[in-house]
Amino acid sequence: MALKIFFCRTKTLCNLFRFHHSYAHPGRIHIFLPSFLSSASEIGIGAKSFPFHRLFSQAVGSDPISSSTDDINEICRVLSDFRSPHHDIESALNSFSTKVSTDLVEQVLKRCKNLGVSAHRFFIWAKKLPGFSPSKESHDILIDILGSSKQFPLIWDFLSEIKEEGTHEIQPATFWNIFRAYSRANLPADAIRAFKRMDDFGLKPSIADLDHLLFTLCKRKLVKSAQEFFDNVKYEFVPSPKTYSILMTGWGDLRDSTEARKLFDEMLERGCSIDIVAYNTLLESLCRGGKPDEAYKLFREMGSHNLTPDAFTYSVFIRAACEANDIHSAIRVLDRMRRYNLVPNVFTFNSIIKLYCKNQRVDDAHLLLDEMIERGVNPDVWSYNAILAFHCDHSEVNQALKLISRIEKDSCLPDRHTYNMLLKMLVKVGRFDRAMEVWESMGERGYFASVSNYAVMIHGLCKKKGRVEDACKFFEMMIDEGLPPYHCTCTQLRDRLLGLGFWEKTRILAEKMQRSTSCSIQELSSTMKGEKTERESRKEKEEEQKPKWYENSG
Repeated sequence: MALKIFFCRTKTLCNLFRFHHSYAHPGRIHIFLPSFLSSASEIGIGAKSFPFHRLFSQAVGSDPISSSTDDINEICRVLSDFRSPHHDIESALNSFSTKVSTDLVEQVLKRCKNLGVSAHRFFIWAKKLPGFSPSKESHDILIDILGSSKQFPLIWDFLSEIKEEGTHEIQPATFWNIFRAYSRANLPADAIRAFKRMDDFGLKPSIADLDHLLFTLCKRKLVKSAQEFFDNVKYEFVPSPKTYSILMTGWGDLRDSTEARKLFDEMLERGCSIDIVAYNTLLESLCRGGKPDEAYKLFREMGSHNLTPDAFTYSVFIRAACEANDIHSAIRVLDRMRRYNLVPNVFTFNSIIKLYCKNQRVDDAHLLLDEMIERGVNPDVWSYNAILAFHCDHSEVNQALKLISRIEKDSCLPDRHTYNMLLKMLVKVGRFDRAMEVWESMGERGYFASVSNYAVMIHGLCKKKGRVEDACKFFEMMIDEGLPPYHCTCTQLRDRLLGLGFWEKTRILAEKMQRSTSCSIQELSSTMKGEKTERESRKEKEEEQKPKWYENSG
């Protein structure tokens, strides 16, 4: 029985099958169908089959995609496929050498920020092309990429090259990115050394640079290092209320209100002006440090500092009440804000919504969504996800789907958590038709399925009786998209197939993975075959070599 396949809209199909534009024939589109769709006997079309026929619709016209967009997509694909240092990425990129432009390089780097090694190799390759000159923006993006991938020596080599070439002036923002990268890597001493090296690149550190350094350190909870460095240099700069607020926030995040109070007292001693931000920061630090009574006492003393409570001031107490699961106190403060016509921000509203759901008051959470919109606060995806989590946890299919419709109506875009919760619930309760409708709508909303979305479907279908072939179809779509699956996804699908005696299908899947243009997918094919990876074999060997006394020592 032959399957009749129609072309769908591009935005829907790109979520389901990999569109490959041949390097030799850019205008030609190839659709790689999953191997399980090759014959009806392998599909098992029948009452229990997943409604994959709904993935295809009647042929309709679509807007042509610009060649530059095609080139960007294809180069990003190459960078994803050749992400390992030993992959020959230069040979794969050579066919694009005549199409490289400043804008194209910037767009590729922006879209491949999580591919540190291959993005850097792409930039080096492009820079060698005759007539190409990278922009300042591409320099900044690359430094951010190198920082994210912890390639710190390359950052300093790159900065030295920029300085020697003299084509672009190094800006303080470049060092702010370096502070952030070192802080993310839990290297506070290196972040501080980077601050001290600004002079080497013609930049005299300012209080703004110091604030950025302290902020990045505190954000990563490296507050002690930030405080020690501030104590060493605070008389070389003129700290502002913002400087102290950053440090107080850091101590507040660690729930150390004592240190936060010391900083506030130091502000008073040095004659630094106290603004509403600094005062609110102290109140929040006290609340988070388990001293709400002391915070309320200071709240009543605000007038003595010529300060008037604002929306954030009250929000501090709302969030403290939410954290303590004190719904009555939270609503009491919210009512007070209503009387003073003060509007909480979306973060505070989300705290109350989550509190309502936690206390089984989901109807009140829906009403609060209405109030947010009426008062000019646009709910974000977290506002809806908090309520959706409640409906999904209680397997309330209709309410969950209505909420998804409301998200569209309120012009908010669902994220991967939204879809993961919804798809997991629909598969769990056996509403495969609804799950398919949601999957189809993802592309129509401009959202393209991620690895975790595929994993939710594959893992869920593997657990349902008679749905393993549907799980295989999603797995094949994932491979065709060039998305490397999680290792656990490969093992779960493989074990399920072997448990049902479908060893031949594991072989078909493994061969398909080996044919993929993605090197990462190729490497995972051994997992689908059931072969041990080099890492697993090495671990087993180490276990075997352990002496008996080691095993008995536990």
